[in-house]
Amino acid sequence: MKFSFMTFSTPQLSLADVLDVAKRYGYDGIEPRLDAGHAHGIEVTATASARTAIRDEAARAGVELACLATSLRYADPAQKEDMIIQTHERIDLAADVGAPVIRVFGGKLGQGLSRDQAIGLLVECFNAVADHAAERGIALCMETHDDWCNPVYVASVVGRVNHPAIRVNWDILHPVRTDFATIDESFESLKPWIQHLHIHDAAGKPNGKLVPIGQGIIDHRRVLELLLSIDFEGFASGEWINWEPWEEHLPREIATLRSYAAELDG
Repeated sequence: MKFSFMTFSTPQLSLADVLDVAKRYGYDGIEPRLDAGHAHGIEVTATASARTAIRDEAARAGVELACLATSLRYADPAQKEDMIIQTHERIDLAADVGAPVIRVFGGKLGQGLSRDQAIGLLVECFNAVADHAAERGIALCMETHDDWCNPVYVASVVGRVNHPAIRVNWDILHPVRTDFATIDESFESLKPWIQHLHIHDAAGKPNGKLVPIGQGIIDHRRVLELLLSIDFEGFASGEWINWEPWEEHLPREIATLRSYAAELDG
């Protein structure tokens, strides 16, 4: 298992500086957030030469590009065609820079759409891009988020698509804070498809403020224990948005996570 953090922790830092921070504190990777004005420069507008330079810079630093976090969302029929086009563009970007995973959302259900209709729409969208993703060696990971915090809904989508390039980003907080599922219940629903995680802790439900890992409602030690049971080899990625300065939380959170991992290995 490996650890990374999303660039919402460091939005003003250049790619070189984010890679340096990750290496300094012992993270295995970083998760660049696209389309959010972050200073890392990894965007679909990057030229071919810039994409090669990004890939080479990460390789030299010995820090992986764990995932590209996108804003793609598919549950609104009015946006379907545009989302599919944008997905193809971001698949190519991920492959060019060497990031094997793209985080995507289900998104807010379109007006008047039933849950079954929304599930069918997402299946259509993923079917339209899955082969391209596989050809480029990319996995699209649907997150337990927004109108899809219930892991059963996410499992319904990826199970129906049934394609190796369509996987799950398990945000461990959202199903718990919305009372859809416990950690163990979420894991049981999603475990055939989990390829990436977002980790963070919160003070309470449904919208408690961020707190250090171990001080909130999420049992991260149990999460790691469950992942070890399936020999998980992907990334658990810290998503800390508009929180305290990165100099405070990045070293502290990785120390806590690695202490849990060490206990479990023992």
